Amino acid sequence: MAAGMYLEHYLDNLKSEIDKLASEYISNARTLSSEEKLGLLKQIQEAYGKCKEFGDDKVQLAMQTYEMVDKHIRRLDTDLARFEADLKEKQIESSDYDSSSSKGKKKGRAQKEKKAARARSKGKNSDEEAPKTAQKKLKLVRTSTEYGMPSVTFGNVHPSDVLDMPVDPNEPTYCLCHQVSYGEMIGCDNPDCSIEWFHFACVGLTTKPRGKWFCPRCSQERKKK
Repeated sequence: MAAGMYLEHYLDNLKSEIDKLASEYISNARTLSSEEKLGLLKQIQEAYGKCKEFGDDKVQLAMQTYEMVDKHIRRLDTDLARFEADLKEKQIESSDYDSSSSKGKKKGRAQKEKKAARARSKGKNSDEEAPKTAQKKLKLVRTSTEYGMPSVTFGNVHPSDVLDMPVDPNEPTYCLCHQVSYGEMIGCDNPDCSIEWFHFACVGLTTKPRGKWFCPRCSQERKKK
C-alpha cells in the first residue's frame, strides 16, 4: 500500500515537471536555439520515460495485489467448502443417532407393553382358572342313595363343604352326583350309558378295575336282561 502511494505521488510530480518543461518549450520556441530546444525535448522525453517505468511498476504492483487477494479468496472458498462438508456430516451423524435412539426407545416401549399385556393376560387367566381348579379339587360328593351306596369322603374335605360351593351353570356335569369333573374318573363301557363318566369316590372305586367296567345303573339293567 505504501509503495503504491509513493508511486502515485512520484508520478504526479513527474507530470507537473513535464507540463512545466512543455510550457517553457512552447513559450520560448522562437527564441531558443536548436541546442536548447533539443535539451528541453530530451528532458521531456526522459520524464516521459520515467513516467512509463513508474506506470509499469504501478501496473505490476496492482497485478501482485490482485493475485494476492485472489489467492486468499480461493483459500477462503476452500476452507468454507470444507467447513460446510464437516457441518453436513455432523448433521447426518446427529440425525442418524436421533433416529436410532428413537427406534430403540420405541422398541423398548413396545417390548414393555407386550410384557405388561402378557402379564395381565396371564393374571386374568390365572384368576379365571383358580376357582375352577379349586372347585374341581375340593368338590367331593356323596354316593347316590338310589343304589344304597355309602357316602364317602375324599381327603380332608367333607362332602357337605363341596356341595355348598357354587357351580358354573355352563360347565357340564357327570356321574350319579350330577357334579362337574374333578379328580379321577372312569367311563362306563356301555355305549348307551346316559351318564358315561363317574367319579371314583361316587362308585366306590379307589383304583381303575381291569377289563370292562359298567356303572351301577347299567349293571342292574344288564342283570335284568
